[in-house]
Amino acid sequence: MSGFVHLHLHSEYSLLDGACRIKDIPKAAAEAGHSAVAITDHGAMFGVVEFYRACHEAGIKPIIGCEIYCASRTYRDKTHEHDSENFHLVLLVKNDTGYKNLIKIVSTGYTEGFYSKPRVDLDVLRLYSEGIIALSGCMSGRIPQFIINDDFENAETYALELMSIFGEGNFYIELQNHGLELQDKVINGLIGISEKCGIPMVATNDVHYLKQSDANTQSMLMCIQTNTVITDGRPLGFATDEFYYKSTQEMTALFGKYKNALENTVIIANMCEFDFSFDKLYLPQYKSDSGLSPEKQLKELAFGGLEDKLNSGLIVYTDEHDADVYKSRIIYELFIINRMGYNEYFLIVWDFVNYAKTNGIPTGPGRGSGAGSLVAFLIGITDIDSIKYNLLFERFL
Repeated sequence: MSGFVHLHLHSEYSLLDGACRIKDIPKAAAEAGHSAVAITDHGAMFGVVEFYRACHEAGIKPIIGCEIYCASRTYRDKTHEHDSENFHLVLLVKNDTGYKNLIKIVSTGYTEGFYSKPRVDLDVLRLYSEGIIALSGCMSGRIPQFIINDDFENAETYALELMSIFGEGNFYIELQNHGLELQDKVINGLIGISEKCGIPMVATNDVHYLKQSDANTQSMLMCIQTNTVITDGRPLGFATDEFYYKSTQEMTALFGKYKNALENTVIIANMCEFDFSFDKLYLPQYKSDSGLSPEKQLKELAFGGLEDKLNSGLIVYTDEHDADVYKSRIIYELFIINRMGYNEYFLIVWDFVNYAKTNGIPTGPGRGSGAGSLVAFLIGITDIDSIKYNLLFERFL
């Protein structure tokens, strides 16, 4: 592997912030002689599959990550006076467990911690730290912000806390140099923490665009985001045009004097071994409160639904469509559903449709080939008796 790997990069999926087109990222890596590159979009993982595919097509190793937002207090606190500020932290996926945990972290930020940004806190990180490498982040990281405010004691304490969460060898002090005001102060403070606490350093460039000439384009995106105009000057945090995809030589000139800061990018890249599998269908697991297996629960719901619909008059046996016709169709459909591995799929759809119907949320009677399933009718997913109307189950599955 090359002597340097970019581990902090924002694609177009860092909306109105990153200006790196995913299709161009592996090309930039290859041109720079880099054999791997990471994606670390702000708070989101929207682009990771597209990025993974593009890298593999170009023969570049993809490293999946995210620059998450950490709440100033807890992620459940949401008052402007105390919680309008948040802090950045870079997380990189080492393996399958790490990918699943990063998904949980990012999802928690959106579903539970969202306040201006999708935020989490240290308690969430403690729950889902396995399989993840953490970098201390850019100037907007918690540790750099403590250093800027001359609070070196809390900066050190926070660094040690992160190292305890992710484990020795999985947390790195991140060095960046874009020629910004106060950045020299931050670098010196970070080096001091690294040496005092025994936390290794890693060099990154906060890549928001691929070529230095793209700086103005990225500034325009930021102006749209912040409702400012380009004539006011560069957006806050991007006062220079140094946020581009730098070569190994450029990074060496900046960080070669810092112990193992460049070499550690390669070490981290080698630790990150995660691959997507696109040849297998992944359906969510359905956990039943009854303790029954999905197969048995679906069977119980289907035959229970038959009795309910007979009692309510929604099903009426006839000479052509008697009890044996309905029961044999149920058994046949359940056999096919089980053989194809769709028991849980039916239960998941039943669960949210049933919730809608019992909570006054309008639902349709069913559409398309799904109306051909008697089981779907019996458990309440559809409202159409497929036996009565001679509909074919086979069209569905």
